[in-house]
Amino acid sequence: MTHHRADAPPSSLRWSAWTDRGKVRPNNEDSFLALQFDAREARRLGRVGGEAMASSDFAFAVSDGMGGAMAGEYASRIAVEKITTLLPRSFHQAAKGMNAGVNDVLAEVFDQVHRALVYVGESYEECAGMATTLTLCWFTPGWMYFGHIGDSRLYYVPVRGGFKQLSHDDTHVGWLYRNGQLNEREARTHPRRNVLQKALGGGNQFVDPQVGAVGYEPGDAFLLCTDGLIGGLFDEQLAELLRTPVKAAAGDNLARRLVEESVKNCGRDNTSALVVQIV
Repeated sequence: MTHHRADAPPSSLRWSAWTDRGKVRPNNEDSFLALQFDAREARRLGRVGGEAMASSDFAFAVSDGMGGAMAGEYASRIAVEKITTLLPRSFHQAAKGMNAGVNDVLAEVFDQVHRALVYVGESYEECAGMATTLTLCWFTPGWMYFGHIGDSRLYYVPVRGGFKQLSHDDTHVGWLYRNGQLNEREARTHPRRNVLQKALGGGNQFVDPQVGAVGYEPGDAFLLCTDGLIGGLFDEQLAELLRTPVKAAAGDNLARRLVEESVKNCGRDNTSALVVQIV
């Protein structure tokens, strides 16, 4: 069984990723992942690349770790490692198109990351309370499935116009913004904007990720980013930068352009971006 959308010709993906510790923090607690996988194996991909989607699926993720000393850095790395081992096993479970089995697979990935963080956090004093956000995209021909927890973000930039945040920030401030009680500027400067209601690991009892799916077409783009990127760029600026064509020169990295612009404007936090374009 393949899990292609019936009307979807095989697409190609182009991606770029970049991370920067910013101007203030001594270390970088963000991690990102670009992965190509099938039922047999997973292959970690470089920061910039392009591949056809004929015989394998792709996953992209960002995570923003929290915890004392090096625990945050370790937490986000554990999240990325777990995805790499779990997704190939589930390649065939996503067999029948829209959402069949995929939501279960994503829920399992998030649950396993959570359990690993709780275990390490309870086993080592220096890792006590370690936690991470996780935003994960899984690309199959015609469909992008996602799972999300925390305040890293996933945006969708359709070729037909528009700019949409698909992920919900798991903060009270995010809830107020989604319900029209704060505008973007108020939400961005609110003193409690970084107080997470949900994350993986730490003292969180239940893992209940947001899951969803988007049917895409050539020309569409997706942006995964940690909250550091949002610190320095408004949605309108993000949309404009994502729509500005990048020279196709080898190594020209759109994600790097976003991160550098954000750090220039703010830089109070670790800042990471991962851009996936459908070509």
